[in-house]
Amino acid sequence: MHIRLPAEWEHQSGVLLAWPHGHGDWLPQLGMVEPVYVELVTWITRFEPVVIVCRDADHRGHIQSLLSDVPASAGKIIYCDIPTNDTWIRDYGPITVMADGSPLLLDFAFNSWGNKYAWDKDNAATRHLHETGLFGDTPMETIKLVLEGGSIESDGRGTLLTTSQCLLSRQRNPDLDREEITRRLSQLLGVAKILWLNSGRLAGDDTDSHIDILARFCSPESIVYTHCDDPGDEHFTDLGRMEEELRALRTPHQTPYHLVPLPWPDAKYDASGRRLAATYTNFLIINQAVLVPVYHDPADERALRTVEECFPGRTVVPIFSTPLIHQGGSLHCSTMQLPRGVLK
Repeated sequence: MHIRLPAEWEHQSGVLLAWPHGHGDWLPQLGMVEPVYVELVTWITRFEPVVIVCRDADHRGHIQSLLSDVPASAGKIIYCDIPTNDTWIRDYGPITVMADGSPLLLDFAFNSWGNKYAWDKDNAATRHLHETGLFGDTPMETIKLVLEGGSIESDGRGTLLTTSQCLLSRQRNPDLDREEITRRLSQLLGVAKILWLNSGRLAGDDTDSHIDILARFCSPESIVYTHCDDPGDEHFTDLGRMEEELRALRTPHQTPYHLVPLPWPDAKYDASGRRLAATYTNFLIINQAVLVPVYHDPADERALRTVEECFPGRTVVPIFSTPLIHQGGSLHCSTMQLPRGVLK
C-alpha cells in the first residue's frame, strides 16, 4: 500500500473546529474568544465547509445563534455534538493520509502535550466523530503512538519537518527513541525523509515547540519561518540557531530550501505578566485562501505581505488572534483540515 501525507495546500473537503465552551479554561474569556471563531467560520465558509464540534445540544444552539448572520454559510456548516476538554483540535483531530489514493484517517493518541492538562475527552473525540458517520465510509485506524497534528509539517512529497524537543519528549512516547519514532512515522505517514529542528521555542508555548509556531512549508522547495530580529529579546539567540539549522536543510534533490522570514511582533503579555506565544507562522491554509493570525501589531501588515508572496493566487485574510494566544494556541492550533474525499 502506498501511503502519502498530503500538504496543507492541497484541496480540502472541509475544516474541523472545536468551539470554546464554559466547562474548561475558556470560561473567563468566552466573550473575548468567541468572536474569533465567528470570524473563522465567516471566512472558511466562503471557500469550503466547516465542521463545528459542540459540547452538547445547548452549546450547539448557542453557537447557531452566534452564526445566524454569517454570510455564505448556508449548507456549509455541519454541527457534531461531541464532548471535549479543550479547543485545540489540530492536536487531537484526525491526521489524514492518502492510502493508494484514498483518504485514511489516523487517530493518534493524545495526552495533552505530555499530561499537562485534562485530555480524556479530547483523546476520544476523533473516534466519536467517526462514529457519527461524519466521514462516510472513510476508514479510520487507531494508533497508540502519541502524536499531535501541530507537531508535523508535510510537503506532500514524503518529507516531514518537525522538532526534536516535541517528538522526542519523554512525556509523550517514553519508550521510543529518535530512530524508532522515525521508523514509525515513515511507516504510518509514508515519510521518506524527516527534517529535525533542534532549536526554536516560544515563551508561553505549552507544546514543547510545535513546528507550526516555528516553520512551515509553503511549497515543496520553500519554508517560511519565525524570525526574531531584536537582539534584546529572549528569543533572539535560540531562533537564530534555528535559522542556521534551516539554512543547512536540503530538499530531496539536495538543494537548499528557499527560506522566507516572517516578522517578529512586539511582545504580548496576559494580565499576570506571562508572555504569550505570538507568531505569524500559525496560519491556516484553506482552498484558495490563507488565514493569518494578527495582533493589532506594527508588524501585522508586513507579515500579511510576506504570506501573500509565499502563496500567490490565494486570498490572504487577517484574523485577530490575541484572544487565542491567551490560552496558548492560535489559528492553526484551533483547526484541522480535512483533505479531499474525507467529508461525504
